Amino acid sequence: MTVDPNAATQSVPPPPRPAGGVTALLVPALVAAAVAVALGVYGRVHDPAGTAFSLAGFSGTGAVKSWLATTAVLLAVVQSVSALMLYGRLPGPRWVPVLHRWSGRAAFLTAVPVAVHCLYALGYQTYETRVLWHSVLGCFFFGAFSAKMLLLRSERLPGWLLPVIGGAVFAALTLIWLTSAFWFFRTFGVTT
Repeated sequence: MTVDPNAATQSVPPPPRPAGGVTALLVPALVAAAVAVALGVYGRVHDPAGTAFSLAGFSGTGAVKSWLATTAVLLAVVQSVSALMLYGRLPGPRWVPVLHRWSGRAAFLTAVPVAVHCLYALGYQTYETRVLWHSVLGCFFFGAFSAKMLLLRSERLPGWLLPVIGGAVFAALTLIWLTSAFWFFRTFGVTT
């Protein structure tokens, strides 16, 4: 029996990782649904406090929320443009992945105090069509965002999935902004 002297230096490729299949998609979908429903139930059963926070320099909580929501939407635009660069649809610098990650983190961190205020101070409201859509979209946004974060760590996803989920998150945030901050600025003026 002859032994190949190069056999020890040859690497054996690892076996292919099995695709997560339905489970890889089902778990994030279930988490998204659980987050959205939990937020909606909390907002509905919680006795609204009327106010949760205010910041110095702003005329009231409506102005604070509107400006924070506007900041979140502008950061989400950066997210969308940088995603197009990451997927090769637009040219971009080498540091686009860092820009994409940090603008996403900043957008989320900017949106959280707005959501906390909405849930704690106002709850899940349905008294008007605009407000109903705002409540539904707010719950959907945080559910879809949760799914997106879980899917980012999954391997062997269909190439279309993350852009679709990211687009849904962006669309939801934009519609939330239109039903809240844009409405506030049109109704009360662009004030601080």
